[in-house]
Formats: sequence, structure tokens, C-alpha cells
Amino acid sequence: MTNPDYDVAIVGAGINGAAIARDAALRGLRVVVLEQNDLGSGTSAISSRLIHGGLRYLEHAEISLVFESLRERRILRHTAAHLVRPIRMCIPIYAGARRGPPTIRLGMIFYDLLSVGKAMPSHDMLGRDELLAAEPGIASEGLRAAARYYDAQVVYAERLVLENLLAAKAAAADIRTYSRVTRIDVQGRNASTVEFIDTLTGRNGSVGAAAVVNAAGPWVDRVLVTAGRPKKQYIGGTKGSHLIVGNFPGAPHEAFYVEAAADGRPIFIIPWNGLYLIGTTDLRYDGDLDEIRASREEIDYLLAETNRVFPQAGLGIGDIHYAYAGVRPLPRRDKGPESSITRRHIIKRNRRIARNLISIIGGKLTTHRNLAEQTVDRVARVLGRRLPDCRTRETLLPGAYRLDEARAALESTSSLSPEGVARLLSVYGGRTLQVLALGKDGPLARTIDAGRSVLAAEVVFAIREEMARNLTDIVHRRLMVGLAADQGRPLYETIAAIAASEFGWDDAERHARLAELRRYSDSLRVSQ
Repeated sequence: MTNPDYDVAIVGAGINGAAIARDAALRGLRVVVLEQNDLGSGTSAISSRLIHGGLRYLEHAEISLVFESLRERRILRHTAAHLVRPIRMCIPIYAGARRGPPTIRLGMIFYDLLSVGKAMPSHDMLGRDELLAAEPGIASEGLRAAARYYDAQVVYAERLVLENLLAAKAAAADIRTYSRVTRIDVQGRNASTVEFIDTLTGRNGSVGAAAVVNAAGPWVDRVLVTAGRPKKQYIGGTKGSHLIVGNFPGAPHEAFYVEAAADGRPIFIIPWNGLYLIGTTDLRYDGDLDEIRASREEIDYLLAETNRVFPQAGLGIGDIHYAYAGVRPLPRRDKGPESSITRRHIIKRNRRIARNLISIIGGKLTTHRNLAEQTVDRVARVLGRRLPDCRTRETLLPGAYRLDEARAALESTSSLSPEGVARLLSVYGGRTLQVLALGKDGPLARTIDAGRSVLAAEVVFAIREEMARNLTDIVHRRLMVGLAADQGRPLYETIAAIAASEFGWDDAERHARLAELRRYSDSLRVSQ
């Protein structure tokens, strides 16, 4: 194709696609991103929300992956300081466990040695009585010792995706959500045009690109089929489910990483967003990628393991506020345990389909930046161009600037509670200044919740500045109130009224969009 519209078309706006778009745009490439739903609405939103060094990968001797993860964790603590924060993890060690105190201690020492240049403390080992004094709710029978170490948590993984895309957009990338790819036209030996449909309006469109990166996560194979020449299946994803519960009797003060008694899998019980996140499962999955829900078997398994480690909890189905599930886009492997499938990413050049088509297989939330750097380097070779060096190791994400200034501005805002100040900083970081400017001295400056922590201006900001196209986007992936215990339901009518004014919806459209939002929120609830 002569003079294509873009240098690279990226299919998928999860964390990998978003990071690739950011890196490519910062290096001067003309970029378009096509996402079939909203940004960060697939695998990125169903993770355990940890930026971790990959301690468990030591067991499979993936030393380079651990080293990469630890390095990327350190980078993100700097470039996304408002979103990525340290969290202390505790590993209780029980009699009969697969890994005893000497093995765990050796792993901890090695983990610390690989954490070159880290800014977080080293591990420590606790005796039985020390752990019981710190965490009296933990099961004492058979308890031998514990290890504690530091990793990092990203409470709002959706915002990490968004900020990568905002940085890409600021560097002139074209971001198109709700644009499902229907065909990749291959002319000769090159992909030339990517056709898509806007799933909200029904309009068809197409873009020309000199290279195509398929970063569609679990949908990678589906996208390759649109090129008309499927050769094999690359994705053999595993399903992971998480439960969200409130505080419970004997609940831990810190995050716990436990070995499940039923099958030896690692399970996290993590303080998160004022709640507790429990997960995850790891099951091969070949079902419908568009309708994935936590099964009753997975729910019972996670509840049983939590009640075993914290016997006062007594958690049941009725204690679950909501649950989420999705598929990890791992390399296809038909044999062996799910835990042994590598978490290392693969950047696959699909030469048999088209010389300029690249697919991303696997990848982790933690290592998205490095994956993107490697991918853009590969795109440069496909294009036959010499690009500037990658800048993302040092360049802050948009919200990581002006944090102190934003905090001072928020603390001088009388309408917000202290909890509201903390919430806005954790969602927007320094970009809170833009939210405040939007609502300055007007009706958008008011808070819309009883806790005085959500500003009316945030709804308009999500639409004007953060690419939100409907109420589900606003509630669940921009304001993040959809992740609260009540899923933000008391605010739906008010948010819908503000959005209707901004979008120009009539009453019928507003009610239809509200019904759509409620259906989505209901889909995350667990029935008795």
C-alpha cells in the first residue's frame, strides 16, 4: 500500500495494546488503536491487581522472567507512582505444605538478590508465635512459620491502561474504542487495510496501515481468522476468577499468599479498595470469550480456602459483593498443569499470513512496558525504519506529574472529605488539577455522594478527556465507583443525568443507558 493512513494499527486496548500504542507514538509513529469494547475491559480488568516480581516463577526456573518483573516493578513505582504502591505480602507455612520454611527462605533470599536497585525492604521470616501476634485471625493448627516480603499493587488496573492510552493520544495516536475488527485485508504478502465496525453506532470503517499488531489478548486467534488464513491456534488461555468481599471476622491486616490445601495452587487474600480481593483460579478454558463468569465450583473453592486459613471468617455466597472472571491469553499447551504454562510473552511475526502482521501471545500486567518496547523495536524492523530510542523507562504517565500540587489543591477544597481527597489522588493523580479546573466555581464543583468523595465534574471529565462513551465506561472504568461494595449504584441516576446533558441524550436514551449499566453490574453479582 502506498501512503497508508498509519504506520501501525494496533488491535486491542488492554494493557499490552495500550503500552505498545504509547511507546510507538512517543517514538514518532502514526498509530491507530482499534478496540472491540472499552479500553481495559478484558483481561486487564480481571487480574489480581498486583505489580509483582514473579516470586512463583522461581519454582519453574524462569529466572529471567523474575528479573524482568522486578525491574519493571521498580520502573512503574516511579512512572506511575499514583497508581502503583508497595504492599507487604505474607506467606504462612503449614505442616505438610509442599514448600517448607527452608525452601521458602531460600526463595526469599534469591528474590531479594534479583531485586537489584529496589527501593523496598528485604524479606523477613516470622516464627509461629510472631505471626499469630501480628495476625490473630489466621489458623494456628499446623502453623510452622511465615515469610513476609514486599511487592506492589495497582488498585485500579483500568486506570493504568487508560493512562497509557492518554499518553499515546497526547502523542497523536488515534484511539477508537467499540471498534471491532471484521477483516484484515491481505494484498500480496502484506496486510494493507483493517476493516472494523463501530459496535455502538453500527457504522463500518477501515484504516490503512503499514504494519498491524494483534494485541487482542484471548481474542488473538479470532483476529487472525479475519485475515483469512488461519494456520494454527496460538492461545490456550486459562480462566481466572476473583471474589470481592467486605471485612470479615479474623481478616488479615496485610495481603496473604497461601498454598491451597485442595491442589497446591497459590491464592491471594488481599486488602483492596476498602474490601478484600480473593483469587485466583487457573483452569483451562475453551468456552465463549464474551460471556465469562466465575463458576460455582470456583466460588466454593475460593471460599473454602479462605475459611480454612482464616477460620473465624465463615464466608458464604451471601458475603460476596461481586465476582469477576476472565481468560489469561497464554500460549497454547494441551498437556501439563496450568501453573506450568509460561507467563513469558511471545511476540510472534505471522509471516505465513502477512509479513507485516505481529501477534502478542501472553504477557503480564507487570511487564507490559517492556513487552511494548520489544514490540515497537520489532515493528521498526518490519517497517525498515530506524526509530528513536524507547523513552518509557523514564517518562512519567500523565497522572504521575504534579502530585504534590494536586494534593494541596484538593485539601483546600472544602466540599471534599479527607476520604474524597485520597480517592481523587488515587484515581487521577496530578490530573486531578484538570478535574478541579473543569468544575471550578460552577455546578460541576459539587460532590454527588453522601461521603463527599465524588465530584460531578468527574463525569464530564470522563466524557471529554477520557474517551468514555457510555455509563458503564464512566462508572466502572473511569470514576472507579463501580468497584465499590455497592458497585456505585446509589450514584447511577445522578451520573446518568450529568452524562445525558453532556451527550445530549433524551429521556428514552438515558433510561436505555441506565438499563445497560445495571445489566452489566448485575452480571458481576453472584446468585445464591
